[in-house]
Order: sequence, then C-alpha cells, then structure tokens
Amino acid sequence: MNELVIKNATFITSAATAKQFISPDKPMIAVCGKSNVGKSSFINMLANRKKLAKTSSEPGRTRLVNYFDFGEFILADLPGYGFARVAKSEKQKWARTLDDFFKDKRNISHVFMLVDCRHNPTEDDLQMLEFLHYHILPFTVVLTKADKLSKMKLKEQIKTIATKTCLGEGNLIATSSETGYGKQEILQKIADVLDTAERIQEGEFSEENENNLCEKA
Repeated sequence: MNELVIKNATFITSAATAKQFISPDKPMIAVCGKSNVGKSSFINMLANRKKLAKTSSEPGRTRLVNYFDFGEFILADLPGYGFARVAKSEKQKWARTLDDFFKDKRNISHVFMLVDCRHNPTEDDLQMLEFLHYHILPFTVVLTKADKLSKMKLKEQIKTIATKTCLGEGNLIATSSETGYGKQEILQKIADVLDTAERIQEGEFSEENENNLCEKA
C-alpha cells in the first residue's frame, strides 16, 4: 500500500453496551490503554485535528467505546482501564465493555495498546497484554509522551518495557502527540494492517495463515 494519508477523520458514534457496537464495512483498529495514557491525544495526532477526540486532565473520562471514521478504516477508542478513583462496580462495567468488544475478533484488524513511556507497565497493562495474547489479537504497543524523556532515557525505557512485556523492541513504537514523533511509523503500521486486511478479504490467506499473522504481530 502507498503511504497512508488521513484527510478528514470524523466522529461516528459512542456505544455504552454491546448492542450498540457497530459492525464496520471496513477494517477496524482499536486503541486501548490505561486511563490518562494519552489515547485522545494520540487519536488527534493521527487525525491532524486538535479536538476530534476530547481530551481531559481528569483520568477515566472515556467510559464509552467511541468510533471514528478515518476514511480507509474505523478507529475505536476504548474505555481506559486502571483508574484508582473509580468505584469497583464502575471498573467491572468497563471490564465487561472491553470483554464484549473483543469477543467478535473478526471485526478487529489490529489493536494499538498505549503505554506511558515514562513508567514501567502496570499490572493492568500486563493483564491487557495477556488478554490480547490469549485471544490471538494482532497488536502493537505504542509508547506515548516520548517528548517527556531525553533520547537516551527513551532508548533505555524502550529496552526496559520490551523486557517487561516479553516483546521485541521492534514491536514497540514510541510517539509524542506534542511533537508528532513516531507518527509516520504509526501510519506505516496502519498501512500494513490495511494491506493485510485486504488480502485476507480477497481470500489470499487461509484461516490458519491469518492466525499465524496474529501470533507474529
């Protein structure tokens, strides 16, 4: 696929329950991560818009699945997890929403799991990774807020986070919504995902090959 250019990303709808989830007619990429990791800022960076996804200084703001049309694909912004100052019942509700969303794997082409590069992965992050592995969902770990670290410290953190998540350093992409750092690498990853989705749709891959792709992602 040629270089991906996102021209006019738009908000579609929000879903509070599984019945409200949409079944897209094009590839869907999900964005997940801990509360306050910078999901909204990441989405706005990709969209070249400052206010497509609403940002907030208050963690735990995203409690719905928010869908955006990015032209060649649908982006689903999932509720943030791991926010301490939320009632247990609310946390359980978010967990059910995530569970229900990921049940229909056929609708999900890829998952971007966001982790703050300044900190080591939390227990919630590691549980999310285990969940993605268990369900054989193709994913990429995106490190946010790279502008907050020096180049040397960022390099050290990439190595540390790769070790703690049992992933190769090549499976992590460092980004900054403030400077645009890593944006082109993310766009290239999306282009590769869309290319693979198209080939699968055309029957170029069998189900066995598709599962192999997921395991390697």
